[in-house]
Amino acid sequence: MDFRKIMVPVHGSPVDAEVLKLVCRMAKQSKAKVFVVYVVEVRRSLPLDARLEGDISRGEDALTQAEQTLEEEECEYESSLLQAREVGPALVEEAVERHVDAIVMGIGYKRRFGEYSLGEAVPYVLKNASCPVLVYRIPALEKPE
Repeated sequence: MDFRKIMVPVHGSPVDAEVLKLVCRMAKQSKAKVFVVYVVEVRRSLPLDARLEGDISRGEDALTQAEQTLEEEECEYESSLLQAREVGPALVEEAVERHVDAIVMGIGYKRRFGEYSLGEAVPYVLKNASCPVLVYRIPALEKPE
């Protein structure tokens, strides 16, 4: 497949670097640009443009780490910090606005109620994205998040 624009949501976990290195290999093959996105989730009780200092700081740190990885891999990129009510719909909307050719999502191995869980954003993006979606999950043998 020939991707020109690849979007990668990051969330500040160790899986981010692994996914970005994989995406850089993909991007170099087709000379694609990587769009790195961090979404700050805003509770419905707050205005959408609320200044959530702690969450914004975590997002900026995650983006800085992602940018360092992309620069080490010599990959062309752009990064954004978004605020939205829900992560999944924000990612789908951003992908449409940026006309991306693929979304690559990294997830940890997390359990919810004793069962493996994809969370909420991944299933939403898989169901609603208008482009291919690739999901990279860390091995189950690694320490759960």
